[in-house]
Amino acid sequence: MSAGSGPGSPGLIFALGVPPCTTPAGLSLAVGRPGLSLRPRPKGRGFRLLNVIPAIVASDHEAAAIASRDGAAAEAVADRFDIPAAYEGYDTLLADGSLDAVYVPLPNGLHAEWTRRAADAGLHVLCEKPLTGSAPETGAVFDYCEDRGVVMMEALMYRFHPLTERASAVVSEELGEVRSVTSTFTFRMPDGADDVRLDPDLEGGSVLDVGTYPVNAARLFLGEPDRVYATTHDARDCGVDTEMAGVLAYDSGASARVQSGFETPLTQYHRVETTDGWLRADPTFDVDVDGPTSLTYAVDGREVTETFDPADHYRLEVEHFADAIERGETPRIDREESVAHARVLDALFESADEGRAVPVEN
Repeated sequence: MSAGSGPGSPGLIFALGVPPCTTPAGLSLAVGRPGLSLRPRPKGRGFRLLNVIPAIVASDHEAAAIASRDGAAAEAVADRFDIPAAYEGYDTLLADGSLDAVYVPLPNGLHAEWTRRAADAGLHVLCEKPLTGSAPETGAVFDYCEDRGVVMMEALMYRFHPLTERASAVVSEELGEVRSVTSTFTFRMPDGADDVRLDPDLEGGSVLDVGTYPVNAARLFLGEPDRVYATTHDARDCGVDTEMAGVLAYDSGASARVQSGFETPLTQYHRVETTDGWLRADPTFDVDVDGPTSLTYAVDGREVTETFDPADHYRLEVEHFADAIERGETPRIDREESVAHARVLDALFESADEGRAVPVEN
């Protein structure tokens, strides 16, 4: 950890990597206040960038540097957000000895490589979801980071929003046995889009982009499934799934229906059915950081709506990650959670490929 980031220090120094909208070239941004460095990847490219950088700046930490394969692009972002250092090339950023952690927001197929390189540089890593394209590789990346003494966390920002935390508490503490979950995240990608999420060489596709959220939510409310069944469709003949529909099945008879896609208008919600009621949050996952959110639940015929003040789940995620490092604690999204999540995604892909239900290794 850099000077000034020990006990009692005001924060951590972050480095971030942010790819442009249409190419895998990418940017890498370092964020800093004495403490930690990180590396981000925007979800629709520029969209995530405009959320993550302000989130770090608004926290007790500081955006210290940004890098790109295009030096001019890095400088432009640095100028816009008053980031002190801009680098051409990710390796150059990793050689900056003043950083503590990186946020890896590059295309999916580059996550594992640059997480390992950051760990080699002694930097803690917040890596955008999915950490890797498979459960075995996810476990291997955790091993790599643990061997080098750095903290690694997969970024699932929605888990840190008060809406999600309250939904989890209501389901576990106020409602009865969960019997079914329905969860969806879709949006319409423009026709003819030149987007890395449509590139099979970079592990694109709707499942690994927006599909991770409904699958994660189903697991949050129901736990680990015993088997899954899925169908996928490539509506753009691009080599990746642009639509997915899946079922997570449990030996108890409970089930979850999950859906992701790039072909239909923006929809993001989850609904939980229990023996004595239900809960629904719409929208959820990637909500407006400047707007209120709400959930509604019913139990034994009584219906309740709860509204939450605006909350920046990106900032809450960054602060949780930094706190875990400073306190020597295990992050909320830890090795067990990330590997279990990847196992379900692996099984969904296998089911879609083979046209049959696939057991999930637990």
